[in-house]
Amino acid sequence: MWQAEHVKALLETRLGWQVALLGMTTLGDQILDRSLSKVGGKGLFVKELETALLDGRADLAVHSLKDVPMDLPAGFALACVLEREDPRDALVSNHFSSLDELPPGAVVGTSSLRRLVLLKALRPDLKIEPLRGNLDTRLRKLDEGQYQAIVLAAAGLKRLGLAPRIRCAFEPAQMLPAAGQGALGIEVRADRRDLLDALATLAHQPTWLAVTAERTVSRAMGGSCSMPLAAFIREPQGGEMTLEAAWGEPGADGQGVAGQPLVRAEHRAPVRSFADAEALGERVAASLRAGGAVWAAPAPQP
Repeated sequence: MWQAEHVKALLETRLGWQVALLGMTTLGDQILDRSLSKVGGKGLFVKELETALLDGRADLAVHSLKDVPMDLPAGFALACVLEREDPRDALVSNHFSSLDELPPGAVVGTSSLRRLVLLKALRPDLKIEPLRGNLDTRLRKLDEGQYQAIVLAAAGLKRLGLAPRIRCAFEPAQMLPAAGQGALGIEVRADRRDLLDALATLAHQPTWLAVTAERTVSRAMGGSCSMPLAAFIREPQGGEMTLEAAWGEPGADGQGVAGQPLVRAEHRAPVRSFADAEALGERVAASLRAGGAVWAAPAPQP
C-alpha cells in the first residue's frame, strides 16, 4: 500500500490525474505456511492484480519489480520503472549488529533461496528458517525470539519508516541483491496506449536499463523469481554497466549446501538501450551456465 500511495502521489502531482486506490490481497499474501518456491514463485503476488486490470476494475498495478515474473502474460505490459530505492539486503536483529557477531548455529529467518545460499556461503554454520508474512509480521516473529536475526530488503524498511531496525546493510560485494530489488514497476494492459505514453514520462531510464539487464539473467536461467540467483548492476559509469551474478545450490534439505562455492559471473559493456541491457544479461547468464548453474524448479504444492 505504501508503494501504491507513492505512485498515486506521483500521478497526481506530475500528471494531474485523480487517482483512487483499489486495495487487494494476493494469493502470495495468503499462503504463508510454505516457501514461495514450493507454491509457484513470486508471480503469486501479481495474478489477482492482473485480473483487476483485465476486467477493468483497475487501470494500472504497482509492483515490487523483484516480485514480477520475467515474462508478463500476453496482453500486459510494463509501462515504466521508477527510480530505485536502496537495493541492498539488511540484517535485522535485536542483539547482534552484524553477521559476524551471530553465534555459531544462530537461527536466521528468510524464505528467499537467494538469501539462503548467500548466507550459507558466508556462514555455513547458520540455521536458516522460513520467514513469511508482511513486514510487521516478520518483525514481530523476530521480537518474539523465534529468530536471532532476519534478513529483509532495505528498501521496504526505509519506505515504511523502519530504517532504525536495520543493524547493518549488506554491501553488494558481500550479499548480491536480487534482480530488480528496490525498484517499482507499473503494469498496465498492453492495449492501453494512453497509459503507456503518459506513464513513460515517469520512467527512470538508468534504473529501467539496469533492472532489464538483471531480469534478463533470471529469464535466461529459467524465468523464476524464486531461483537461488542474485543479479545486480553496479553503479553505471560513462554509459557502461557492470553486471554481476551469483548462483548457489539450495540443497535437498532446504538449508543450502554449507560451504558450497557460489557460481559467479561478471561482465561489463556499454548499455544505451534495452537491447544492450538484454545482451549483457544473456552474456552473464551464459557464463553462469558454463560454470555449472542449473535450475530444477520444485513442483508447486497445492
